[in-house]
This record gives sequence, C-alpha cells and structure tokens, in this order.
Amino acid sequence: MTAILEVDKLTRRFGGLVAVNNISFDVKQGEILSVIGPNGAGKSTLFKLISSFLSTSAGEVRFKGEKVSDLSPHVVARKGIVRTFQETTIFRSMTTRENIIIAHHLRSKASMAGYFWGSAQARRDEATFAKSADEIIQFLDMQGIADELASNLPQGNLRALGIAIGLATDPEILLLDEPFAGMNHDETMQMVDLVRSVQRERGVTVMLVEHDMPAVMKISDRIVVINFGEKIAEGTPAEIRSNDKVIEAYLGSEDDAIGI
Repeated sequence: MTAILEVDKLTRRFGGLVAVNNISFDVKQGEILSVIGPNGAGKSTLFKLISSFLSTSAGEVRFKGEKVSDLSPHVVARKGIVRTFQETTIFRSMTTRENIIIAHHLRSKASMAGYFWGSAQARRDEATFAKSADEIIQFLDMQGIADELASNLPQGNLRALGIAIGLATDPEILLLDEPFAGMNHDETMQMVDLVRSVQRERGVTVMLVEHDMPAVMKISDRIVVINFGEKIAEGTPAEIRSNDKVIEAYLGSEDDAIGI
C-alpha cells in the first residue's frame, strides 16, 4: 500500500512546552492506524496539527504528496482529511437525518446567495444531499433512528452519528477522536465493526486516537505510540504489545492497560 498521508518531523511548541516533538510516520491508503499514548502524551495536539486546527512550529503534513499543514481547516477538509468531533458538531434539536444532510454542505456547489434565494443549483444540491444522507443512514444501519431527535440518542448512537456526519463530507481520510469513549463492551464492539465497514466497504482510510486498548488492538492495522510528545514505537498490534518502551510508558506493567 502507498502512503496517502505523510507526517514529517512534526513539531508544535506552546511557549517553552513542546507538545509534539519531531514526530514522523506515514499512513497507508486503506488502513486503520491508531495513535495511542498515556494522558497528556500529545495525541490530541497531533490530530489538531494533521487536520490543521493548529499551526505547526516545524515540520509538515503531506496529503497525496501535497503539503496541507497550516492551511485553513475547511480547505484541508475539502481536500479529503476530515476530523470528527462527535457531539460538538451535532445539532441536538434536529433529527439524525437532518444532521447528516447539513454536514453535506461542505460539498455545496451553490453560493450562500443561491441558498438564500433558492437557486436551481441550491435545489440540486439539496436533492443530492438528501439522497446521500439516506444512503449513509442505510449503510450504517441507522434507519431506526433517522427521524429521532439527536438530543434523545444514547451514547452509542451519538458516536455513530458522528461518523455519519464525517462520511457526509466524502472523506478520503477520517480522523476519529476517541470513537469508543463512554461505551460499554457491546457498544464498543459494534462501533469497531462499524469503523471496519467504513474502511473496507467505502475505502476510507481511518486514523483514530483512543484510550480503549483492547479495542485498539482489535481494530488497528498499525499503531503509533507517543509519550511526552515524542514517538516511541510504531508497528502492528503484536509488535506494540511486546515493545518494552510501550510497556514502560503504560505504568511499567504488562496488564490490560495495553491489551496484554
């Protein structure tokens, strides 16, 4: 598999604090790559740099060979790198279907004036977005909650809606920020299957930051481990399980914390 995303010596400083320090790795097209590390390791900062919600202090991010770091976040999203924010981007007074339709507007061809005046292009956009939303709902098996207000959805359905919103933007790389947070075991396994289907059936490359190590070990093709802002390991789940630096980073114990 060829690299679709290249993280090259990425660094971010906040005054005297180096949150991300000279991190490099590639993401291969069509894989699921997880970024893990203890609390405060720099995982969220790394995701913000990749999605351009933070500017870099040094290094760069390349998408299909093109530098995308330090562009506006919406430009990066339109190029195909989309980060999910789960509940923070959900309109709770709207239904599941309405939320997914609205997320399509990143792909709008009509202008704001066109939407205001109801131009022919705006009407075509709306019809296309509604059809696409229904297809995503069917793909994710969300028909039963399509007309449910987002405010009434349980945690697992909210996470699925976050992924549906991401898919509405037609991403090539989907960055999932703790997609299994707050779930019980059964909900987590359902979400693992859902993310795999996004990868396998829709051809979307997936990156995720996650603390649920059993889920990470089950879903990942490869794993990047960071600690104190630096990459300390990279490899398959089997390689990461037996890596001494990783074991030491997770409190120095071979236990369930890293799925051993």
